[in-house]
Amino acid sequence: MSRELFVGNLPYSATEESLSEYFSGAGKVESVKIITDAHTGRSRGFGFVKMESDEAASKAIQNLDGKEYSGRALKINTAGGAGGGERRPGGSPRQGNGGGFRPREGGGAPRNGERRPYRN
Repeated sequence: MSRELFVGNLPYSATEESLSEYFSGAGKVESVKIITDAHTGRSRGFGFVKMESDEAASKAIQNLDGKEYSGRALKINTAGGAGGGERRPGGSPRQGNGGGFRPREGGGAPRNGERRPYRN
């Protein structure tokens, strides 16, 4: 079992310190990382908690998964484990375009300074 846990459905007000304190009931916490939006700095509502041992990680999942934290039911899984979308080379797991972008015929912005004729 992995010692790193994915923690989903976090309230946007959660801090790494408060999350570490919450998980310390299950065992010693090595690190906590709440993922934030690169542009706004606001929490994206999920993060990762690394526990000191496999036993502590297992105990955290058993005791805290589905439990309320600041008004929200946490979703806790082992990080990188099952439950994620299927990854395809060059594509998004949610979009069925195979990873390739194909603009519509005649659509899109002009490239390399070319001009498009005016159309009604």
